Amino acid sequence: MFVKLNDRVYLNADRITRIKIDEVQDGIRIRFYEGQVQVAKSKVYPTFDEAQSWIEKTFNK
Repeated sequence: MFVKLNDRVYLNADRITRIKIDEVQDGIRIRFYEGQVQVAKSKVYPTFDEAQSWIEKTFNK
């Protein structure tokens, strides 16, 4: 299953082994991993709850 991350990037959700929500200097980012390797990161979200709700809405289909 492919998930649209933004206008140009689609993730293969079957290969994602870990999703991490990180606090960075300008807000909250979601990082996607295949094993130990980070393969993508999301746009910046203002709050942790908004990032978490995006994950739940997108990956729980």
